[in-house]
Amino acid sequence: MTHHFDNQPSIQQTTRTITLNLRESQRSIPYVCGADVWRDAAAFVLERFPNHAVVVITDANILAHYEARFQALFGENNSFARFAGILTIPAGEQSKCRAEKDRLEDELFARKLGRDTVIVAVGGGVVGDLAGYVAATFNRGVPLVHLPTSLLAMVDSSIGGKTGMNHPAGKNLIGAFYQPEAVFASVDALTTLSEREFTSGMAEVLKYAATLDFGLWELLETSAERVQARDTALLQEIILRSASIKINVVQQDEKESGLRALLNFGHTVGHAFEALSHYEIPHGFAVAGGMRVAMRLSRNLLGYPQPFVERFDALLAAYNLKHDYSSRFQNNDIWNSIIADKKSRQQQPRFVLMRTPTEYVLAHSVERGQLEEVL
Repeated sequence: MTHHFDNQPSIQQTTRTITLNLRESQRSIPYVCGADVWRDAAAFVLERFPNHAVVVITDANILAHYEARFQALFGENNSFARFAGILTIPAGEQSKCRAEKDRLEDELFARKLGRDTVIVAVGGGVVGDLAGYVAATFNRGVPLVHLPTSLLAMVDSSIGGKTGMNHPAGKNLIGAFYQPEAVFASVDALTTLSEREFTSGMAEVLKYAATLDFGLWELLETSAERVQARDTALLQEIILRSASIKINVVQQDEKESGLRALLNFGHTVGHAFEALSHYEIPHGFAVAGGMRVAMRLSRNLLGYPQPFVERFDALLAAYNLKHDYSSRFQNNDIWNSIIADKKSRQQQPRFVLMRTPTEYVLAHSVERGQLEEVL
């Protein structure tokens, strides 16, 4: 199961488009990355859906930064058949819930919107997941365009069609696979992110480095200061490299029947940390903690080399992501949260583990005692 990822060419700081090609549905989904590509997004929507109403779904934080921009791009002065306005959810993981989905749908119906509606989701993973689920189910599905504003959304959650919401029993337990028409990642949106949000997004980049691109691991080791200074050209390279990895995986396994499960590295325990903290621990921080656990399980169960466990810990530390969350919760609560996860089978958790830095095991069964040993 060794996977070799081709070295990416050096990426100039210009707008770049990569394409997700889905064989089963014969669809091609452009992923556009560059500076100020939201104008391209508006042009794309106008060209592809000239007679559709357009509605923007975002959160309160994003609206504060970009309300005038949304009006300029999609508002009444443009050539759109109808701008149906902006729907806003409260910022934060708590908005990925039934109550907010119901409220958004009620708003769409109140505005007399139907199947000839395009939903433009502008925000991080929470907005993308919830707006995507609304798009998947409103009138049995309306077109969706993602404008990710967080690093996490740009490299991960906006790609691949996973949508959904949380349930008291666990994270993302209700949802659908629903592909967007396109993704437009505007790198300059990252300048508005708090340090915490930016750091959270880096965890998903480190996940790709740990599982599918050792060259990216080495690049991140030597570039921590430039990345944290938000060097635009370097960020664009890292985003495109990460997005290319995810696109490559999704093209091979859209509905997560095999290879795509690899993208859950660190997420099994990470989701437990998130849920047990009532989402006080941000997603990326929780996943980073989950990756520390997964690295130690990989060492104990598959012989993953200890020097790489330590090297990955050092990489997490360089990006302010090395935290021990397991001590905050009871082992029993962590275990019960994990077996409620949708990846578990017969009350037995399935972990993505690494045998070497380039060889993975997708669904390794882990006993309770083995987990508690590394927590």
